[in-house]
Amino acid sequence: MPPTPRQGHVVVAPDKFKGSLDGAEAAARIAAGIRRAVPGTEVRELPVADGGEGTLAAALAAGFDRVPAKVAGPTGLLVDAALAVRGDTAVVELAQASGLARLPGGRTAPLTAGSYGVGQLIARAVSLGAERIVLGLGGSACTDGGAGMVQALGAHLRDAAGAELPPGGAALRRLAAIELGPPADALAGIEVVVACDVDNPLLGPRGAAAVYGPQKGADGDDLLVLEEGLTRFADLVAEATGRDVREAPGAGAAGGVGFAALAVLGATVRPGIELLLDLLGFEEAVRGARLVVTGEGCLDAQTLHGKAPAGVAAAAARAGVPVAAVAGRLELAEPQWRAAGFTAAIALTDLAEQPGDSLTKAGELAEAAGWKLADELLSR
Repeated sequence: MPPTPRQGHVVVAPDKFKGSLDGAEAAARIAAGIRRAVPGTEVRELPVADGGEGTLAAALAAGFDRVPAKVAGPTGLLVDAALAVRGDTAVVELAQASGLARLPGGRTAPLTAGSYGVGQLIARAVSLGAERIVLGLGGSACTDGGAGMVQALGAHLRDAAGAELPPGGAALRRLAAIELGPPADALAGIEVVVACDVDNPLLGPRGAAAVYGPQKGADGDDLLVLEEGLTRFADLVAEATGRDVREAPGAGAAGGVGFAALAVLGATVRPGIELLLDLLGFEEAVRGARLVVTGEGCLDAQTLHGKAPAGVAAAAARAGVPVAAVAGRLELAEPQWRAAGFTAAIALTDLAEQPGDSLTKAGELAEAAGWKLADELLSR
């Protein structure tokens, strides 16, 4: 006879398992395992994200409406993207328009990829009457400082001959004049909040080009070109706005899109998972819960520095609710994950029969993990 469920619901709040399950799929499979182990248990699925890829999906799963939009991808070719809207709040995910996954054929374009499509998504949010725009940064294909984004919102970036600059960070070396009034006017009275889990400045050895450029295909010479372009852009933006935010934490996020958001759009920055948990109503969802289950593709040292599972664990701890983790791979020793606040942790690799099953059979194994956690933690 299956165990009788005790009072208190379970919240299942994983991030994506990159390469195998998105957050909603992971939540559904883990929840299915819990329900199978302890029938009658109320399980609430609330996939989360840390501001990068998966932010849009998390908002949609939480009840936001999907608004499709055809915008410029990182190389200028049109892509089918979307934003999420609920009431006067819109969620814009950079990766939808300018992410690495949007590169045609996966071919990187480190010098010419741009963020124009992100600006188009923001403009769409404005046209829908948004009074608050949450901009999720992460997974970008570009290192243009957000120049394309502000151009899409009406800014003009001109070379010495008065011609509008083409897309990409390399072109910024030729920047001679800048007009930033239109974006400021378009966003007057609108709150822009950047969801970001990095604190890198725009320039220097910890900057957008040096740290993240290689991930986007930039080699040694390319990095010098991009650094020069971003420096030129930062200088002229400072002249035009009267403030210099190139050293601000998060300015280097998403190839410098964080910089333009701060300097031109007047955005504020919040840690991605904290902002998303507020947006998704996590505090209300966890109230009265018996257990929270979170997870991601790999639970490792990076998890402990602002990634989604750590943020979920911290928020659940404030509510006095224990937290368990499901991960594709578990690279933390038990003392480490216990110190991070997890009551239990289980890896799909430990449940797999064959190498590679944790990717090819991730859904099946996530369900098995949910069953195992429920059997150990809920049936006692």
